[in-house]
Amino acid sequence: MLHIHEIPSLYLGVTRRVTVWLPPGSRRRVTAGLPVLYLNDGQNLFEPDRAFAGGTWRVAETAEWLVRRRRIPPLVIVGIDHGRERRGREYLPVADERNPGTERPLGREFAEFVTREVLPLIAREYRTARGASATAFGGSSYGAVAALNTVFVKPGVFGRLLLESPSLYVGGEYLLRKARRFTRWPSRIYLGVGTAETSRAEWNHETVVNVVKLEATLRRAGFGPKRLAVAIEPGATHSEGAWAGRFARALEFLYGRG
Repeated sequence: MLHIHEIPSLYLGVTRRVTVWLPPGSRRRVTAGLPVLYLNDGQNLFEPDRAFAGGTWRVAETAEWLVRRRRIPPLVIVGIDHGRERRGREYLPVADERNPGTERPLGREFAEFVTREVLPLIAREYRTARGASATAFGGSSYGAVAALNTVFVKPGVFGRLLLESPSLYVGGEYLLRKARRFTRWPSRIYLGVGTAETSRAEWNHETVVNVVKLEATLRRAGFGPKRLAVAIEPGATHSEGAWAGRFARALEFLYGRG
């Protein structure tokens, strides 16, 4: 079952919808002690009639299937809507030279919104588990950039991180440079990317290479196979369908017993 909340945000200056999925057998306010996964681009996670081109990540179906088969523990999943025409500005810490709609970025304000407005609402309304080990963040494309940047801005808040097709080229590889100096990483990180993300071969190559660069940085920081999973999928595109196809693997790695 999905529960909807509208959050009037001081940091973003707008009201933003969040959608909460509860695991099988759970009722609202009977979710004490459950971990929470926060995901960006909430419109594209659960409901086809709200999703870009009608395709979703199939979050509810996939998570329920895994929970019922005890491949992951019960968890709460929170989809945070993007800001539509403000999406690029809110998700990026620096402007994207390939996208003229990203001037005056609001990445830091978005990090404050998530950590100081969304997380407290969920903790208050659902009595979920507290602490970094029980709190995960993720997204795709610009949404993955926003999740990674929030980890940098608010170190120690999130213990698990899910990054799909991250736009790591922005700002002359700004986030890759930040990553090389960062030390307070989440305990587990999942990285996913396809080899056919765009219609341009050079951009496809760049996208994969940047994910490999981030992987190398994390390996140097001490991430072994139990802390880092990387999926480079041949032929996969930059689409909800591709991210939905890898979502089960991501959940099992982030929440499984491995």
